Amino acid sequence: MVNKICAISKKEYPENKMILGSNIMFAIRETIQKEHPEFTSESWIEQSILHEYRRKYLESLVSDELGQIQKMESEVLDAIESNEIITEKLNIELENEFTFGERLSDKIAEFGGSWSFILSFLFFMMLWIIANVVLLANKGFDPYPFILLNLILSCLAALQAPIIMMSQNRQEQKDRKRAENDYKTNLKAELEIRQLHDKIDHLIQHQNKKIMEIQEIQSDYLNEIVKFHRKD
Repeated sequence: MVNKICAISKKEYPENKMILGSNIMFAIRETIQKEHPEFTSESWIEQSILHEYRRKYLESLVSDELGQIQKMESEVLDAIESNEIITEKLNIELENEFTFGERLSDKIAEFGGSWSFILSFLFFMMLWIIANVVLLANKGFDPYPFILLNLILSCLAALQAPIIMMSQNRQEQKDRKRAENDYKTNLKAELEIRQLHDKIDHLIQHQNKKIMEIQEIQSDYLNEIVKFHRKD
C-alpha cells in the first residue's frame, strides 16, 4: 500500500488513513491554514489530525453562537435601561421648566381646592361673625352686614380665579409634555422591537448556516466511515 506524507505532522501514513486537502470542507481547510499556511488542496492530512481540526472548528462555531447571543442580550438590557431613564427623568424635566411663581400657583391652587382650605375658611368666617356680633355687640370693626368681610371674600375670589387658571395652564403644559414623552417612548420601543426582529432574523439565518456546516462535517464523517468499512 502506498504511503503518503502528512503535511501537518510530516510523517508517513498508509493512503487509506489519509485525506486529500481538496476533499476537506473549505471552512475546515481555512482553520488548518491558519496554523499551517503551507497546507493546500493538494496536501494530505492524517484522519486523526483532521478530526482534531474538525473539533476545533465546531468549538469555534459554538463559541461564536454564544458570543452572538450574549451580545444581543447586552444590547437588549442597554435598551431597557435607557428606556427607564427616559421615564425617570420626565418629572424632573417638567419641574425644572417652570418658574418659582408658576410652581407657587400650583401649590396655592392645590390648597385652595382642598378640604383644609374650606374648613379653615369656614372657621375664620365664624370667628369673624362671632367676634363682631356677640363679643363686640355688633359695634366692632365690621358690624352687620359685614361689609369688610364681603370685601375680603370678593378680593379672595378675584385672586383665586387667575391663580386657578394659571395652575390649569401649567397642568395643560404638563399633560402636553407627558404626551410628547409618551410618543417618544412608544416610538423608541417600536424601533427597538424592529431592531430586535432584524437581529433575531439575522441570528436565525446565521444559525441555519452553521447548522448546514455542522451537517456537512457529519456527512464527511459518515462518508469516511463508509469508505473505511468498504476497504475492510
